[in-house]
Amino acid sequence: MTTEHVLLSGIVGSTAYGLARAGSDVDRLGVFAAPTEKLHGLHPPQESHVTTAPDSALHEAAKWCRLALGGNPTVMELVWLPDELYEVRTPLGDELVALRTALLSARRVRAAYLGYAAQQFKRLSTRGDGAFSAHVRKRTAKHARHLKRLCQQGFELYATGRLTIRVEDPDAYHRFSEQVAADPSVALPLLRRFEDAFDTTRSVLPEQPDEAAVEAWLRRVRAHHYTPAGA
Repeated sequence: MTTEHVLLSGIVGSTAYGLARAGSDVDRLGVFAAPTEKLHGLHPPQESHVTTAPDSALHEAAKWCRLALGGNPTVMELVWLPDELYEVRTPLGDELVALRTALLSARRVRAAYLGYAAQQFKRLSTRGDGAFSAHVRKRTAKHARHLKRLCQQGFELYATGRLTIRVEDPDAYHRFSEQVAADPSVALPLLRRFEDAFDTTRSVLPEQPDEAAVEAWLRRVRAHHYTPAGA
């Protein structure tokens, strides 16, 4: 994957959230365009390129759009980053950022963010009473921070149509995660509180995302990256 095909990429994860501590990984996420002519052959190009050294994930434009339209919290943050965290921005990437609200729908945001948070709680609740190794305790604390962040950010997006990537009080997240690492049941009231908040709040988001606008953007990407065979 060459840089010329990357439309938008930036630093995400704990660094973006303001939760990074010494030794934390630096995660990168991006969207790229496959050459349009290669999409029509017997063997379509790979849709994702994921590495762990460094930690990086690049998704092809169509796959990224499908994930984002489904409310996927991990890919969604790419179009809500503070300007200083972007490492690659192209005109088509800027167009995608401008389309970020078109990707949203109340039902999908609620299902995705609460669903991911519930998954984090399930991971926590299967680890017992905190009497486990330091490594497992560290992972439990990480899942607890994810749970709290998903609840907070998901509800903000659902209620206001905006997503703030950097959390307001990083130390509170770390205190919460240590409490949960000692006793995973501590996380349940927070999860229940946000479930109630979603249930009792009228979302500003539409019932369906604006797929036509996203489709039009993807077609511009395909046109821009089309080179006739033999040209």
